Amino acid sequence: MRSTFLTLDHFLIQHQAFWRFEPFFASLEATTLPTTWQTHAPELCNWLNSLTDQQVEEYLQQPEMLVAVLAPFISGLSEALRLGQLPRLEADSNPLPAAFHVGIPGRKLQQIESMGTQAISINNSDEWLEWCSGKGFLGRVLSHHTQHPVTSVEYQQALCESGAAQSLALGINNQRFIQADVLQEGIDEVFHSRQHAVALHACGDLHQTLIKKAVAHQLPAVSLSPCCYHLTANSEYQPLSKVAQQSSLRLNRAELRIPLQQTVTGGERVKRHRQLEMSYRLGFDLLLRQQLGHEEYTPIPSIKKSALGQGFEQFCRWAADSKQIALLECDFAYYYALGLERFWHMEKLSLVQSLFKRPLEIWLVLDKSQFLAEAGYKVKLGEFCARNITPRNVLIQATKPAE
Repeated sequence: MRSTFLTLDHFLIQHQAFWRFEPFFASLEATTLPTTWQTHAPELCNWLNSLTDQQVEEYLQQPEMLVAVLAPFISGLSEALRLGQLPRLEADSNPLPAAFHVGIPGRKLQQIESMGTQAISINNSDEWLEWCSGKGFLGRVLSHHTQHPVTSVEYQQALCESGAAQSLALGINNQRFIQADVLQEGIDEVFHSRQHAVALHACGDLHQTLIKKAVAHQLPAVSLSPCCYHLTANSEYQPLSKVAQQSSLRLNRAELRIPLQQTVTGGERVKRHRQLEMSYRLGFDLLLRQQLGHEEYTPIPSIKKSALGQGFEQFCRWAADSKQIALLECDFAYYYALGLERFWHMEKLSLVQSLFKRPLEIWLVLDKSQFLAEAGYKVKLGEFCARNITPRNVLIQATKPAE
């Protein structure tokens, strides 16, 4: 893990000009590629500038093809992406009774079953601790298959009450719910040294806290699928492991969002709505700057997708009203055309940045894994389900060897 981390760390630092920016805000300022790209990667810039809008869209939808084209322009790219490939974790699973399926969407059920199977495969304890449990779906699955008691910790009291009622209805009598803010003092009381902690898609500080608490209380095992790395009270990511703390790479909240950005795959209607909304927002920004002298981007509220069909002028009037801005009469078609131009520029920038999503995510996952390894845990990384079930499919499995 240390060798892989150091390779990815060097790669990300060496090529940070290609990913340390926000495509939307970069496209507000200009429709030319960054100067550093033009200086250090002129051939890459020439290729990007040669693309038609249709080609940009095709490459965004076909990342393998994109990698094949851009690998010669970005040294170490192929190796970094290879290191980001994790094995698919396999384990025998037992089917759940149909009653367990009630109230769980199909993909979520597959995630819960897959992660539960993996957690059971390494279990060396006699009790489960379900972290940020929601209604305790995962805990019920673990209890059903192992008969071990489950402590499910959840912030929202309503979810605790709903989960407890569902457990009783299914005959699960050894699952108790604790309403608690896991980031506050006093949470240590839920831990003891016989628990196997599980967390499916715990966000940011929530999974960081679980890892630190698991080590502090010497839990025998942890099964964790991290998510939403940017949801942290800190302005920068706080590395856990010694090797990550020694790195010069520091990630702010915007950069922690990069691994979560997904290619739009919701069909033509979804892609069309996204193109319209982004183009409208970019065009409206230019209108405010040129017509009213605004010097900074003016954030505007979310809009119903159905309202986008009313056209750019109506969007601008709605946005101006929402911000109490008096619009001047202008050529709305002109600003929409500029917004559309900037949209495709944003997509070109995103093409390059998208290549760094996986290396960044694995960098973050390896930091957590190495922290557990430094504390004496045996750590295994893998994917607990297919990416079409959830793109956040990385699972950290850590077990404390018997003394």
